[in-house]
Amino acid sequence: MGFIKAFTGAIGGAFADQWKDFYIPMQGVPGTAAIFRAVPQETNADRGSNTKGSENIISNGSKIVVPEGTALITLQDGAITGCIAEAGGYIYSSEDSNSKSMFAGDGILSSTLSQSWERFKFGGQPGSQQLAFYVNLKEIPNNRFGTQSEIYWDDAYLNAQVGAITRGTYTLKIVDPILFLKDFVPASYLQADAPIFDFADMDNDSGAQLFNEVVSSLSAAFSNYTNDPSKGNRITKIQGDQIGFAQSLSQAVEEGYQWKTDRGLEIVKVAIQAIEYDEDTKKLLSDVKKADALSGARGNSFMQQSVARGMQAAGENPNGGAGAMAFMGMGMNAVGGAIGGLQQPTQPVNSVPQEDPYEKLSKLKKMLDEGLITQEDYDEQKKKLLGV
Repeated sequence: MGFIKAFTGAIGGAFADQWKDFYIPMQGVPGTAAIFRAVPQETNADRGSNTKGSENIISNGSKIVVPEGTALITLQDGAITGCIAEAGGYIYSSEDSNSKSMFAGDGILSSTLSQSWERFKFGGQPGSQQLAFYVNLKEIPNNRFGTQSEIYWDDAYLNAQVGAITRGTYTLKIVDPILFLKDFVPASYLQADAPIFDFADMDNDSGAQLFNEVVSSLSAAFSNYTNDPSKGNRITKIQGDQIGFAQSLSQAVEEGYQWKTDRGLEIVKVAIQAIEYDEDTKKLLSDVKKADALSGARGNSFMQQSVARGMQAAGENPNGGAGAMAFMGMGMNAVGGAIGGLQQPTQPVNSVPQEDPYEKLSKLKKMLDEGLITQEDYDEQKKKLLGV
């Protein structure tokens, strides 16, 4: 009992055109739908013993078309009796010894489906009617996620905990239709004349469950991404890296909820529409931008600009001309000497108490903010002053 392949590929060939009556996916199915019924294309002229005309009940001799990007699943009494994941035309037969219960083709799904088929297959009863459903194997778009309050994760580049509110969408794919239908889809969607299983349906509790699981996995996903050296450890790359962040999110939901191994689902792409960082994170990002700007050759350029601005301000001050000339003569090397001067005591040890290291650090911070020293200089002196 099973199916006989009549032709391969999309319907439209000479042989396929001879079919007067056959089953196809129901019309008007949204792109966010995962499971939908098979419906008769024309009259009941050649539909075997199925004379009642039920939309998704096939019987001996029924012809059925499986379009590209879909899989056909047949059930009896809630058990899976057949699976076709190869586009083409088929005839359901309960008598022909050449009929098969499974057609997986040569694609990626073949090995996965073979394992699931051996696990869940059910022979059914010869001559009995079968319920027929299509499963969407294409990317299913517009699955939304969003947080109402901040989520937090440890960020390797910032070396601190980061917090943000975020929202966006993701596409998912059913990579194992047997596993998805058997272990995840509620029975109410697997009956005669059942409604469409649509992830975008607000009344679909299964879709709502996936939404909650994705939201609870976001913190781990951000951590996976920003702590991955291959991504450059940069949080700023997330919004432009749909596939890279999708891999991080898919990893997080798999570790937390076993989407792929238990449900046959996988996240493919993620589009982050907004990331609203908390105030502490905004300050951290601002400091990182300044540090980046003051590093290397660009840092020297900023230093020179800062010196020029200081000279201009001193020149505009009637009493600042001498200071401006002295500052101009000091030059870049002298600035470095000034940093060194903060390290070495200029008074005898037993005369005047040494300056408090935290006061020195405060001066260094001021020089950093004014662009007179680089972040690297500041960090080095900070370590020495604090003894770390």
